Amino acid sequence: MTTVYARDFAIKPDTDVTEKLAALISRLKTTEGEKTVIFEKGVYYIDGEKCEKHMLYITNTVGDKELSSDETPHLNAVPFYFGEINDMNFDGGDSVFVIDGIVTNVAIENCINITLKNLEIRHKHPDMHELRVMSKTLFSVDFEIDRDSLFESENGKLCFYGKDYRVLADEGALKAHWIGLIREKTPNKIIRTSHPLICALKSRDLGSRKICVYYPNTFRFKTGDRFYLFDVRRQFAGIFINKSKNVTLENIKQRFNYSLALAAQDTENITVENISFSPEKDSARKMASVADFIQLCMCRGKIVIKDSYFEGSGDDLLNVHGIHFKITDIEGKNITVRFMHPQTHGFNPLRSGDTIAYINPETLLEEGSAEIEKSELLNEYEIRLSVSSTKNAVVGKVIEDITACPDLEFTGSISSKIITRGLLITTRGKVNVEGNRFLSSSMSGVLLSDDAKSWYESGMCQDVAIKNNIFDYCGKTPILIKPENSRYDGAVHKNVKICGNTFRNYRGACIKIKNSDNIIIRDNKFDRSKSIRMKNCNNIIRE
Repeated sequence: MTTVYARDFAIKPDTDVTEKLAALISRLKTTEGEKTVIFEKGVYYIDGEKCEKHMLYITNTVGDKELSSDETPHLNAVPFYFGEINDMNFDGGDSVFVIDGIVTNVAIENCINITLKNLEIRHKHPDMHELRVMSKTLFSVDFEIDRDSLFESENGKLCFYGKDYRVLADEGALKAHWIGLIREKTPNKIIRTSHPLICALKSRDLGSRKICVYYPNTFRFKTGDRFYLFDVRRQFAGIFINKSKNVTLENIKQRFNYSLALAAQDTENITVENISFSPEKDSARKMASVADFIQLCMCRGKIVIKDSYFEGSGDDLLNVHGIHFKITDIEGKNITVRFMHPQTHGFNPLRSGDTIAYINPETLLEEGSAEIEKSELLNEYEIRLSVSSTKNAVVGKVIEDITACPDLEFTGSISSKIITRGLLITTRGKVNVEGNRFLSSSMSGVLLSDDAKSWYESGMCQDVAIKNNIFDYCGKTPILIKPENSRYDGAVHKNVKICGNTFRNYRGACIKIKNSDNIIIRDNKFDRSKSIRMKNCNNIIRE
């Protein structure tokens, strides 16, 4: 075992450590055997402009057509880049790392046996801004700007800026439907709404971080409203894990990130324990992530997420799924398949030896299978496969890699202010969701989905337990089982247990199930509505 002390690389608290941190991590790549990195507890500063840059093809992030001509797709500045490092325990010593600039905080690629623990990541002047309604008249609203934002007037308009961004506050206001809104009377609930500056006639600076904005009317505003403005394009990530094995994240606090707080793809065995993706208690903002907190795509083995806290996301808390690749060409025993959603492409998770299923996108049912003998990424969007059989393979239908379907354990965790869904689950692996509290989501607390026409996120669920959870407020059906098939030829999801859960503060159907078989619903508690709705379901046990 080799012990590496950060101080030996002149990495000291209260200093800019950007380049020295990169040198330390580079040394780890050439250090053989098990190694532990230890930091002296303190506050360290990172300059985004000094970070090394890497081409990262991150699932469910910005599509190429969403970028401007002066932006390079997939190019990410990364202060913590771990590439081809094995057997490492990286201990931050309960330190705080403050990043100034737009970056992907951490990237782990082609690594085995990696533990990252005991650190907190914050951002200085991030491109997320709060406008709080202080008062209003029939035709004007006084907003207060959060204390972390840098702003000034540009040609009479409010402009936010930071180390490497400058943006008008009303940029894209007509199309911006993803703006976060927290009402004063429901402080634990965040919803999506239209831009607060849409239809604004003019504004003036009142001083003391306040502005007055004039409107034709102000009916939609209420005193105490908090609006959150941010770039929704998901250009970067918080922690990105790619093509790795046995990765553990422990006691990590991530206070802000520019896209997905944790994105993992083509990785086997991930453990997430005692993490907090949330604003600091004294933060000027109530949101911690531009998009999902956790996005897991085409992973394998076992995923464990436990004893953690999630607050203030710009999308789902967790989305675990595969990919439905569309078949575009068949030649002998070779098939060409394509990434269909523009926000996911550029990597090849289909491995030799994997089993694929041929899926009908109308029914989402399996119509045949084959083994991959060879897999080749042709370009960012297409993969050529040599397979054991093309029987039942049809151009226009899709494939699912049923080897890349991890088991999922999500336990003992708390979530609040989730702007869409809590857990979005589409995996054939064994799933256990137990002992969690879903305090607030604007959509369902748990959704079992599956689709091959929109996001192309696979696949069918075959063994799911949702037990002893508290659903304390959900904007829509707390537990929703809804595969997106357009034709029913049989059950898509099977073997689901919904037992011992408590449903609070919900008036509609607490459980809705479509196109699923072998369902057990037992010992649940309802404070208002006991309604359960089902369609095209068989073998149901209700007690």
